[in-house]
Order: sequence, then C-alpha cells, then structure tokens
Amino acid sequence: MASAHANEPVVQEDKYRSHMYGEGEKNTKWRFGAPPNYDSVNKLFEEGRTQEWPKGSLEERVQNLVKTWEMELVHKVDPADYKTVNATNFTISINGGKPVPLEEIGRIGSYNLFLKTPLPQKLRVYDPSLETNQSSTQAFVTTFPRGFAVEILQVYSGPPVIAYKFRHWSFMEGPFKGHAPTGELVEFHGIGIFHMDELMRVKRVEFFYDGNELLASLIKGPSTDGSDASTKASGGCPFFHKLTQA
Repeated sequence: MASAHANEPVVQEDKYRSHMYGEGEKNTKWRFGAPPNYDSVNKLFEEGRTQEWPKGSLEERVQNLVKTWEMELVHKVDPADYKTVNATNFTISINGGKPVPLEEIGRIGSYNLFLKTPLPQKLRVYDPSLETNQSSTQAFVTTFPRGFAVEILQVYSGPPVIAYKFRHWSFMEGPFKGHAPTGELVEFHGIGIFHMDELMRVKRVEFFYDGNELLASLIKGPSTDGSDASTKASGGCPFFHKLTQA
C-alpha cells in the first residue's frame, strides 16, 4: 500500500465542534493564529458528563451547537468567518439584562459579560469593570488549566427557539484572584435560549443562571495575598437581579 505524501495536510476534526478545519476554514482568522485545541477539555467532558446523548438526537445536536457557537465567538476574530452565528443581528442577554451586540462582546470579553453585577465594587468577588478581555481570559485559564466543560442536561424545545438546561464544570487547579487552588470540582447550572434565524444560525441568546454558584467556589482556598473575599461572598447573589449594563 502506498504511503501518504509527506506534504499532504493532516485531516483534523473535533468530535463536538464543527467549522474548525477543512476547506471552509482555510482563510479563517484565528485569535491565537491557529484553530484551538480542545483535547484537554474534551477529556474532562467525557470523564465528567452526567448524560451521554444518542448520536443524532436533538440533545446531542444542541450540545454540539452550543460548543461550536462558543468556539466561534471566542476564537474567530472576524465575524464574517462565523458559520453558526448571524453576525449582523446577534445579541446576548444575561439574566434579563439589556441585549449586548456582538462588537461589545468582543470588546469586553465573555467572562466579563457573564459576571457583570450591580453590586458596589467593595463587595465584588470578581470585578468585571477592572478586567479586560485578555486579563479575564487569563484569570480563568489559570484557574481551570484543563478548560471549562459544558454539557446539556435537558432540551425543552427545538428550533427555531431552542431552550435547554446546561451544566458547566471543571476543577480548581490554579489560583483565582489571590485564593489558592483547592483541586475541588467547581460547577454551576443554568438555562440557555437560542433564537435561530431561517438559516439555522444563532441570532439571539438569553442566559439565566446564578453566577455566585461559580464565584463562591473559587474563594474557598486560603488567601495568598492577604485579602479576604469571604465577606464579599456573603453579600447575597446579585445575578438574578436585573443587571446594569453599560
């Protein structure tokens, strides 16, 4: 049998995410110069998921859509390269807050968007107003070196309005804002609603969740810088109140 030519491209794929490799992505502009590698978080996902949906089921298709959508928003620089997103009209809202357009998401970063809070600064465990897109990403990559896995627990309705329950989780294996890693499981749950257009692209997203479920787990470890964020965590959960959007 003839061997493959050395200069033939290696066919790559991610079993849970589309639109990363192949002819359709040969001109894609990637934020870090190349398609992301999800091997580590995929392993985390497969070891920690509570559901394994049948191939081709609505639940599996929604789960793969959520993972692909997230990948495109985080890693593709040019909205023209998005395949799962209606980049012209796309907005996202958190816990009933003001819809945020695509360009604003790119400016502030997804972590800062998801963790916005009306609490006074002195009570904030994590303060999005003091973080950039880059610094927020680095903070969570440091805390979760294996990535932050997501699974779909239940799908309540199919397209054109997809409503689902999700679970996000990882292990705190790195420090977070002056708190030592605990090595413990960190997770939170919520509801996502994807509004699809006629081409089955996501045009509007709504998320509902308790951000404090995540943040409270990240300040359990002992302080490494002399600060004490535990008093901030007792300030109650602001995340189901209407968020104040800039």
